Amino acid sequence: MKTNYLLPHKYKPLGWILLILGTIFGITVYVLGFDSDVLTIKVLNIYNGSDFFNKTDVGWFILQDNSILDELAALLIIFGGLLVGFTKEKIEDEFIYKLRSESLVWAIVVNYAILAFTVLFVYDMLFFDVLIFNMFTPLFIFIIRFNFLKFKSTEDDQ
Repeated sequence: MKTNYLLPHKYKPLGWILLILGTIFGITVYVLGFDSDVLTIKVLNIYNGSDFFNKTDVGWFILQDNSILDELAALLIIFGGLLVGFTKEKIEDEFIYKLRSESLVWAIVVNYAILAFTVLFVYDMLFFDVLIFNMFTPLFIFIIRFNFLKFKSTEDDQ
């Protein structure tokens, strides 16, 4: 099966390491709070709207102090999840392609069902938290579903 969009299998262990570290790191940052003084550096902010309470600069392309812990956690999760989800298996055949395709469709449908439910029943800042987690749920659902189906198929073969 020719799959041009998949990376070589050798990147999968790196993906798992990044994904697990990013998930642990992200949960820790979320539980401890996003506003931390650790790793605070000057970052480029493309647009900073008016913030009456914090008295920050307003305008385009402004350098501002920001803790990059949450950004690092998000990037670890994104890159790790993409490496895990989109690297070839040791044996990449039509069956694996079918599992991958079905898992991806299933992940998107479940993700938007969850999002629709939260649009209807979750409000205020909790909804914002749901949107943050919603950035990562398609990857997590896809990885879990794909690996579950792959495991289940190997279990059925035995």
